[in-house]
Amino acid sequence: MNDFSQRFLFDDTDVRGEMVALRESYAHVLAKHAYPQPVAQLLGEMMAAAALLVGTLKFDGLLVLQARSEGPLSLLMVECSSDRELRGIARYDAEQIGADADLQSLMANGVLAITIDPARGQRYQGIVDLDGVDLAACLSNYFASSEQLPTRFWLKADGQRARGLLLQQLPPHHQTEAEERAESWNHVLTLADTLTAEELLGLDNPTLLHRLYHEENVRLFDEQPLQFRCSCSRERSASALASLGQADAELLLAEQGGSVEIDCQFCNERYAFDAADIAQLFAGAGSEAPSQTRH
Repeated sequence: MNDFSQRFLFDDTDVRGEMVALRESYAHVLAKHAYPQPVAQLLGEMMAAAALLVGTLKFDGLLVLQARSEGPLSLLMVECSSDRELRGIARYDAEQIGADADLQSLMANGVLAITIDPARGQRYQGIVDLDGVDLAACLSNYFASSEQLPTRFWLKADGQRARGLLLQQLPPHHQTEAEERAESWNHVLTLADTLTAEELLGLDNPTLLHRLYHEENVRLFDEQPLQFRCSCSRERSASALASLGQADAELLLAEQGGSVEIDCQFCNERYAFDAADIAQLFAGAGSEAPSQTRH
């Protein structure tokens, strides 16, 4: 399995962890656009972060990470569903991006929105400034300053692989004394901070855990598959057209020479609607017998 998340648990302390490995889904996202290497790396890190966060939640719905900035990387967005389906996109000015660009030069004055959109229930959003040295630091700072459980991230991507590690302190169970909890938490963090990029990207999960925590009692759970999938569809595109109203849709059709084309920015899928499709849509017949979709 090339794309998966995997949970682990420290049996004697109140700490849990999650690891993510992405290859095929990462390749799918990068294949849709010719991203500069620094953008591709940051997009991979954000994909890994989204998958890690979904692994900490019990919900049915969608988690969205969306970063905006005044820098050459104006938008970075990743979605991960509770079914562990990923997609992502970036908007950037390639001429302003150097080969060694880091987060601060890519996303000056950036802000990251973390949105949890459940199928049922209330939507939640948290905001964090992108003022850390990297994305992992920004996310870790968000959890440190919020009322969430203490959580730390380690994220790396190289254009082919994206990996992530998350550690989270759980409510008191095994350890109830504040000093003992703090000591255990700092201990596992200190060991995780010794990880190099090469180790995080190159080691399999059992080896990585043994490398860090061979003196601890750690349980590694089964792998949970992740995959790329775009949620766009012809039906959604037809709904977008219908929301314009018939008069505006027909005007758009005339302006575009008899064919309205709607492109998915995530996967480059293209949905075309001609005059017959538009008439059928507003006649209430839907859009299930349309013109051929072009890729």
